[in-house]
Amino acid sequence: MNAASTSTPTSISSTIRRRKGTSYVIPTILAVICLIMLLPIFNILAQSFSSAAAIGDQRVYLWPVEFTTSNYEAILGQTSIWRSFGVSAIVTVAGTLIALAMTASLAYPLSRAEYRERKWVLTLVLVTMIFHAPLIPNYLLIKQLHMLDTLWALMLPGAISAFNLFVMRSFFLAIPGELIESARIDGAGELQTLWKIILPLAKPAMATMGIIYSVALWNNYANALYFLSDRALFPLQVKLREFIITDSSDLATTAADIANLSPEGLKMAVIVIATVPIMMVYPFLQKYFIKGMMLGSIKS
Repeated sequence: MNAASTSTPTSISSTIRRRKGTSYVIPTILAVICLIMLLPIFNILAQSFSSAAAIGDQRVYLWPVEFTTSNYEAILGQTSIWRSFGVSAIVTVAGTLIALAMTASLAYPLSRAEYRERKWVLTLVLVTMIFHAPLIPNYLLIKQLHMLDTLWALMLPGAISAFNLFVMRSFFLAIPGELIESARIDGAGELQTLWKIILPLAKPAMATMGIIYSVALWNNYANALYFLSDRALFPLQVKLREFIITDSSDLATTAADIANLSPEGLKMAVIVIATVPIMMVYPFLQKYFIKGMMLGSIKS
């Protein structure tokens, strides 16, 4: 009895020490992985603020050398960059609003048991998630709808994502049916119920889907390459692609004419300009984003 009583606290303390020792392993591994992922970002920022001589001599690593803002001044002085930035902003804001409206409008009826044939509709949506339309039929469809060389071609084709639809439907399923029944008893129609009851309760899901849609619209350049030939409608990502890959944009000409600017420094500055705006959206929606991802993944 005494042996057992003396050994039990010892075993407990040793277990606690082992757990404390292993509790630092996972955070350390995650910190190392996070640092590895951040190193390229630090290098991009450092090069964008470094002089052409420092970049040419490969003296820039994680901190700017011979600090200068000439790269940003040269880029922001280009009219085409501001025009492309405006196009991307319009496509992101308007496209996100359209996508949220269409996704919520379809997810709501598919979440209600009283609507018939919802299983067939869900099956069709699942098919589109597995099998994607080939490029040529997709192009012909956009052409028949007279959306070539319009911003609609950048917003409407991806207005409803099958994955986002299923996530939002899962969130709607967690809303008590008694609320909807009470609204119907009070004389509210389906659209009024969706607008005044369902959507206010679905703010976390809407914020989550809004971030996903906005990031996809901001970073999308494939549709612009396929469906746009008017350079005035090119979004910012296409300008970035031209400058980095093909060197056919106006910025490449500027870099060749100005001797004190490095083409690599200009490229890094363009990357920063194209990335920072969409990154600034997340902190404002972080609370709703985390809550929406959690609630959308739990079945009540």
